[in-house]
Amino acid sequence: MVAMSGGVDSSVTAALVQQQGHEVVGVTLKLWGGESDQGCCSVSDVDDARRVADQLGIDHHVFNFGDEFSEHVVDPYVADHAAGRTPNPCIECNRHLKFDRLLRRADALGFDAVATGHHARVVDHDGVLRVGRGTDPTKDQSYVVHMLRPDQLARVRFPVGDRTKSDVRELAETLGLRTASKPDSQDVCFITAGQGRQNFLADRLDLHHGDVIDEAGTVVGHTDAVELVTLGQRRGLGLGGGGVPRYVTNVDVPRRRVQVGRRHELLVDSVSVGDLIWLAGRVDGPLSVQASAHGQARAASVDGTVVRFAEPAPRVASGQSVVVYAGDLVVAGGIAD
Repeated sequence: MVAMSGGVDSSVTAALVQQQGHEVVGVTLKLWGGESDQGCCSVSDVDDARRVADQLGIDHHVFNFGDEFSEHVVDPYVADHAAGRTPNPCIECNRHLKFDRLLRRADALGFDAVATGHHARVVDHDGVLRVGRGTDPTKDQSYVVHMLRPDQLARVRFPVGDRTKSDVRELAETLGLRTASKPDSQDVCFITAGQGRQNFLADRLDLHHGDVIDEAGTVVGHTDAVELVTLGQRRGLGLGGGGVPRYVTNVDVPRRRVQVGRRHELLVDSVSVGDLIWLAGRVDGPLSVQASAHGQARAASVDGTVVRFAEPAPRVASGQSVVVYAGDLVVAGGIAD
């Protein structure tokens, strides 16, 4: 079973596993029942996936997982914002839908494996399957599939993980796939470009004006929605231009306050990760930590549920995934408190 989002990576994935001699069926997930004009939930993306399947001569089906998507992705996304957390809906979609619900559906239908277009690798390291970084460092998606356990990885394939993005597009061109030049999706699929995050959330929770204060507690600006502010943010705070740049260093939703300060005030020595999970047993030795999809990996150590940075690093927003690597391999992960 190939999960086909309608993008070039999953299109090439289907072609590659077909070339390897496998019996292939393409599947597109219908996740969001509301309006969508971007990401992998739009009508055009479903059409692109179906037409690529036709080009390859493989069957194509659409699975409706809308209820599970709302329960595990959209509702927590709204709740996190209400609590002043910074959620990552794409990771939760992978955790609960693409690599849980879809794998269970594949098992029920008798498929041996599920292939996706993620730029990551399945690596057998000393007899243990782990997620490895994709070959193209600019497109590496190991962070967003970090939660995969060895038993899941035994049934997962990432055929484009050992290719660069340019290689993937070149192969798509060679095969004449209609998605060869299609741009990558960068946005949350259930929020339309015209609507925006603030309007989406305003329809689902109460947004509150808040004061922006400096280190001394002096009001220096205002925000229309304190629930939408995140650590490290610079813009949209009514601070005006000029002067030394100031960044959000703390968000207090109950008190409707956002504190700003100099960049060095964002630096911390550690981050608490309450649900940190070692995916195949604890690993000793040099480790690094990544706290955003395309963020910098920083040398660190793990002490219980506390990740300690080798050098001061920017504070991690509550709700963001913290992923621990040994070299290029994912060994642990969790969500920042």
